[in-house]
Amino acid sequence: MKNTDLKTICCDALEDLKAQNILVLDIREISDFADWFIIATASSSRNAKAISNKLLDSVKPFKQNLIGIEGQDDSEWILVDVGSVVVNIMQQEAREFYDLESLWGEKTLISA
Repeated sequence: MKNTDLKTICCDALEDLKAQNILVLDIREISDFADWFIIATASSSRNAKAISNKLLDSVKPFKQNLIGIEGQDDSEWILVDVGSVVVNIMQQEAREFYDLESLWGEKTLISA
């Protein structure tokens, strides 16, 4: 599977469960751990867990290796690593506090 296809599958899963303010960052030129970095906002901890579970279910049929998932216990920030794509599902407060978008720079932003 192409990395861009995996990115699209992840974005579709986020949209299906109403994740908000989805940003896709192309980090291929500056990273050796992933090609795509996705950031999305969840409206609540329950919504964040549902989104992460939907994401896992969406990539499973394509036999993608789940490298890791962190943060499902408190659900303020859930990170799902499926290899070439790293997905961050954050509640609004956490997203504003950590401001991941500014860490990577505007050159990496490909969609909002």
